Amino acid sequence: MEYTNLDVWIESRKLTNLIYDSTKKYPKEEIFGLQNQIRRCAVSIPSNIAEGCGRNTNKETIHFLFIARGSLYELETQLHLSLDQKYVNETEYTVILNQIILCKKLLNGFINYYKKK
Repeated sequence: MEYTNLDVWIESRKLTNLIYDSTKKYPKEEIFGLQNQIRRCAVSIPSNIAEGCGRNTNKETIHFLFIARGSLYELETQLHLSLDQKYVNETEYTVILNQIILCKKLLNGFINYYKKK
């Protein structure tokens, strides 16, 4: 199965692009702080899905899918912090949070699929 055709990978790329668009407006003092952290975290999600798909065993694949899931939860926390700091507005927050929720559902389904293989 080619990972670039997977809904979970496609939707996590969309999430990463939402994060990049949103963080362009963060204050300059956040370039090496929350802006950098939230971007790295977002990039980690599709990257770990891809790496997991490239592994030889289901156990290895699941390991990287769990890392991607952990990054989703980390990203959700950073989004909450961004709202607290007023770096994102309520509308942006809701759009990004909905994409995070979608990615969580898809990723959990993908993990369950590999657990049953």
